[in-house]
Amino acid sequence: MPTYSYACTDCDNKFDIQQAFSDDALTTCPQCDGKLRKLFNSVGVVFKGSGFYRTDSRKGSVPSSSSSSSSSSSSTSSSSSSSSSSTTAS
Repeated sequence: MPTYSYACTDCDNKFDIQQAFSDDALTTCPQCDGKLRKLFNSVGVVFKGSGFYRTDSRKGSVPSSSSSSSSSSSSTSSSSSSSSSSTTAS
């Protein structure tokens, strides 16, 4: 069963409770009968690697990004070689 964290808006009482997925959320504080709110924490799961994103399954996504980077690198290398030749000529 998952553990949920609650905090009272009136008395700032914070507590954790185990509840089933089918159980209703708590609404009243056990100490002061004030209104409760559910606290949300960061999830401790990190997905690394390929296959977790929608774009990973597309066939043309990886080659198209690498081909555009190679064309831009070839244009920069040709411009750098022409600039180096102009500096040697002067």
